[in-house]
Amino acid sequence: RDIYTWALDHRVHHKYAETVADPHDIRRGFWFAHVGWLVLTPHPAVEDRRIALRPTCADLIADPVVRLQKQFFIPMFALLNIAIPIWVPWYCWNETLVNSFVISFVMRFVKSVENSLVSLAALGEGWHNYHHVFPWDYRTSELGKLNISTGFIDFFAKIGWAYDLKAATTDMISKRAKRCGDGTFGESEEPYPSSEKCHAE
Repeated sequence: RDIYTWALDHRVHHKYAETVADPHDIRRGFWFAHVGWLVLTPHPAVEDRRIALRPTCADLIADPVVRLQKQFFIPMFALLNIAIPIWVPWYCWNETLVNSFVISFVMRFVKSVENSLVSLAALGEGWHNYHHVFPWDYRTSELGKLNISTGFIDFFAKIGWAYDLKAATTDMISKRAKRCGDGTFGESEEPYPSSEKCHAE
Protein backbone atom coordinates (compact mmCIF):
# COMPACT_ATOMS: atom_id res chain seq x y z
CA ARG A 1 0.00 0.00 0.00
CA ASP A 2 1.18 3.48 -0.78
CA ILE A 3 1.80 6.14 1.89
CA TYR A 4 -1.49 7.90 1.16
CA THR A 5 -3.61 4.76 1.57
CA TRP A 6 -1.64 3.66 4.64
CA ALA A 7 -2.06 7.07 6.33
CA LEU A 8 -5.75 7.19 5.43
CA ASP A 9 -6.28 3.72 6.93
CA HIS A 10 -4.33 4.73 10.04
CA ARG A 11 -6.61 7.74 10.50
CA VAL A 12 -9.69 5.53 10.05
CA HIS A 13 -8.19 3.02 12.53
CA HIS A 14 -7.68 5.69 15.20
CA LYS A 15 -11.09 7.29 14.66
CA TYR A 16 -13.01 3.99 14.69
CA ALA A 17 -10.72 1.69 16.74
CA GLU A 18 -12.18 -1.72 17.59
CA THR A 19 -15.39 -1.20 15.61
CA VAL A 20 -16.49 -2.74 12.31
CA ALA A 21 -15.12 0.40 10.62
CA ASP A 22 -11.59 -0.30 11.94
CA PRO A 23 -9.54 -1.53 8.92
CA HIS A 24 -7.57 -3.92 11.15
CA ASP A 25 -10.03 -4.62 13.96
CA ILE A 26 -8.34 -6.80 16.59
CA ARG A 27 -11.74 -8.23 17.55
CA ARG A 28 -11.63 -10.20 14.30
CA GLY A 29 -8.57 -12.07 15.58
CA PHE A 30 -4.79 -12.00 15.56
CA TRP A 31 -4.49 -13.14 11.93
CA PHE A 32 -6.89 -10.50 10.60
CA ALA A 33 -5.40 -7.63 12.65
CA HIS A 34 -1.84 -8.33 11.54
CA VAL A 35 -2.09 -9.75 8.02
CA GLY A 36 -5.65 -10.58 7.03
CA TRP A 37 -6.81 -6.99 6.66
CA LEU A 38 -4.22 -6.54 3.90
CA VAL A 39 -5.45 -9.46 1.79
CA LEU A 40 -9.14 -9.87 2.67
CA THR A 41 -12.09 -7.77 1.54
CA PRO A 42 -12.74 -5.09 4.16
CA HIS A 43 -16.06 -4.64 5.94
CA PRO A 44 -18.29 -2.22 3.96
CA ALA A 45 -18.15 0.23 6.89
CA VAL A 46 -14.37 0.52 6.42
CA GLU A 47 -14.72 1.69 2.82
CA ASP A 48 -17.52 4.08 3.82
CA ARG A 49 -15.27 5.67 6.47
CA ARG A 50 -12.32 5.84 4.04
CA ILE A 51 -14.49 7.77 1.58
CA ALA A 52 -15.79 10.03 4.36
CA LEU A 53 -12.26 10.86 5.58
CA ARG A 54 -10.67 11.47 2.15
CA PRO A 55 -11.59 15.20 2.15
CA THR A 56 -9.64 15.59 5.42
CA CYS A 57 -6.49 14.15 3.81
CA ALA A 58 -5.62 17.09 1.55
CA ASP A 59 -2.42 17.50 3.57
CA LEU A 60 -1.25 14.10 2.32
CA ILE A 61 -1.87 14.80 -1.37
CA ALA A 62 -0.18 18.20 -1.01
CA ASP A 63 3.06 16.47 -0.01
CA PRO A 64 5.28 15.88 -3.10
CA VAL A 65 6.90 12.78 -1.57
CA VAL A 66 3.49 11.19 -0.94
CA ARG A 67 2.39 11.99 -4.50
CA LEU A 68 5.61 10.57 -6.01
CA GLN A 69 5.45 7.39 -3.94
CA LYS A 70 1.75 6.94 -4.77
CA GLN A 71 2.49 7.29 -8.50
CA PHE A 72 5.46 4.86 -8.56
CA PHE A 73 4.34 2.53 -5.78
CA ILE A 74 4.46 -0.79 -7.67
CA PRO A 75 7.97 -0.45 -9.18
CA MET A 76 9.34 0.94 -5.90
CA PHE A 77 7.70 -1.91 -3.97
CA ALA A 78 9.17 -4.54 -6.29
CA LEU A 79 12.67 -3.08 -6.03
CA LEU A 80 12.82 -2.11 -2.35
CA ASN A 81 10.69 -4.88 -0.79
CA ILE A 82 11.37 -7.88 -3.00
CA ALA A 83 14.46 -7.60 -5.20
CA ILE A 84 16.96 -5.89 -2.87
CA PRO A 85 16.07 -7.71 0.41
CA ILE A 86 16.35 -11.10 -1.30
CA TRP A 87 19.27 -10.35 -3.63
CA VAL A 88 21.64 -8.62 -1.14
CA PRO A 89 21.92 -11.51 1.38
CA TRP A 90 22.10 -14.07 -1.44
CA TYR A 91 24.83 -12.17 -3.32
CA CYS A 92 26.84 -10.61 -0.46
CA TRP A 93 27.09 -13.48 2.02
CA ASN A 94 25.84 -16.52 0.09
CA GLU A 95 22.57 -16.83 1.99
CA THR A 96 20.07 -19.22 0.45
CA LEU A 97 17.17 -17.69 -1.42
CA VAL A 98 14.74 -19.48 0.92
CA ASN A 99 16.32 -17.91 4.01
CA SER A 100 16.40 -14.49 2.35
CA PHE A 101 12.70 -14.79 1.57
CA VAL A 102 11.72 -16.06 5.04
CA ILE A 103 13.69 -13.36 6.86
CA SER A 104 12.38 -10.62 4.56
CA PHE A 105 8.72 -11.63 4.46
CA VAL A 106 7.89 -13.96 7.37
CA MET A 107 9.94 -12.80 10.35
CA ARG A 108 8.57 -9.25 10.21
CA PHE A 109 5.07 -10.42 11.17
CA VAL A 110 5.96 -11.32 14.75
CA LYS A 111 3.78 -9.95 17.53
CA SER A 112 4.86 -6.57 18.84
CA VAL A 113 5.70 -6.19 22.51
CA GLU A 114 6.41 -3.23 24.74
CA ASN A 115 9.84 -3.29 26.27
CA SER A 116 12.98 -1.22 26.31
CA LEU A 117 14.89 -3.46 23.86
CA VAL A 118 12.16 -3.12 21.24
CA SER A 119 12.04 0.63 21.84
CA LEU A 120 15.82 0.91 21.49
CA ALA A 121 15.82 -1.15 18.27
CA ALA A 122 12.95 0.97 16.90
CA LEU A 123 14.69 4.22 17.90
CA GLY A 124 12.01 4.95 20.52
CA GLU A 125 8.93 3.83 18.60
CA GLY A 126 8.26 0.65 20.60
CA TRP A 127 5.55 1.91 23.00
CA HIS A 128 2.41 1.04 21.04
CA ASN A 129 -0.05 1.27 23.96
CA TYR A 130 1.00 4.87 24.61
CA HIS A 131 0.59 5.65 20.90
CA HIS A 132 -3.04 4.47 21.04
CA VAL A 133 -3.85 6.35 24.25
CA PHE A 134 -2.28 9.61 23.00
CA PRO A 135 -2.12 9.25 19.17
CA TRP A 136 -1.51 12.99 18.74
CA ASP A 137 1.61 13.00 20.98
CA TYR A 138 4.60 13.26 18.64
CA ARG A 139 6.85 11.52 21.20
CA THR A 140 4.87 8.23 21.08
CA SER A 141 6.13 7.45 24.58
CA GLU A 142 6.33 8.86 28.07
CA LEU A 143 9.18 11.06 29.24
CA GLY A 144 12.14 9.22 30.68
CA LYS A 145 12.19 6.43 28.11
CA LEU A 146 15.02 6.29 25.58
CA ASN A 147 13.49 7.78 22.45
CA ILE A 148 15.91 8.68 19.67
CA SER A 149 13.09 9.59 17.26
CA THR A 150 11.83 12.25 19.68
CA GLY A 151 15.35 13.68 19.87
CA PHE A 152 15.44 14.02 16.07
CA ILE A 153 12.01 15.67 15.99
CA ASP A 154 13.03 18.05 18.81
CA PHE A 155 16.18 18.96 16.84
CA PHE A 156 14.16 19.60 13.69
CA ALA A 157 11.74 21.75 15.71
CA LYS A 158 14.67 23.88 16.91
CA ILE A 159 15.80 24.55 13.34
CA GLY A 160 12.24 25.15 12.13
CA TRP A 161 11.65 21.99 10.12
CA ALA A 162 9.05 20.57 12.54
CA TYR A 163 6.29 22.59 14.13
CA ASP A 164 2.88 22.36 15.82
CA LEU A 165 4.19 19.54 18.01
CA LYS A 166 1.68 18.24 20.54
CA ALA A 167 2.60 16.30 23.67
CA ALA A 168 0.64 14.93 26.62
CA THR A 169 1.53 16.55 29.93
CA THR A 170 2.71 14.51 32.91
CA ASP A 171 -0.59 15.33 34.62
CA MET A 172 -2.61 14.02 31.64
CA ILE A 173 -0.59 10.79 31.60
CA SER A 174 -1.00 10.32 35.34
CA LYS A 175 -4.76 10.97 35.31
CA ARG A 176 -5.31 8.63 32.36
CA ALA A 177 -3.24 5.87 33.94
CA LYS A 178 -5.09 6.18 37.26
CA ARG A 179 -8.48 6.23 35.56
CA CYS A 180 -7.89 3.45 33.02
CA GLY A 181 -4.80 1.58 34.18
CA ASP A 182 -4.44 -1.71 35.99
CA GLY A 183 -3.69 -0.06 39.35
CA THR A 184 0.08 -0.37 39.19
CA PHE A 185 0.78 3.20 38.03
CA GLY A 186 3.74 4.51 40.00
CA GLU A 187 4.87 1.00 40.97
CA SER A 188 6.38 0.17 37.60
CA GLU A 189 7.75 2.22 34.75
CA GLU A 190 5.03 1.21 32.30
CA PRO A 191 1.31 1.54 33.09
CA TYR A 192 -0.80 -0.64 30.81
CA PRO A 193 -4.40 0.54 30.21
CA SER A 194 -6.79 -2.36 30.72
CA SER A 195 -10.24 -0.85 31.20
CA GLU A 196 -12.80 -1.06 28.39
CA LYS A 197 -13.76 2.58 28.96
CA CYS A 198 -10.26 3.60 27.86
CA HIS A 199 -10.65 2.01 24.45
CA ALA A 200 -14.04 3.60 23.86
CA GLU A 201 -12.58 7.12 23.70
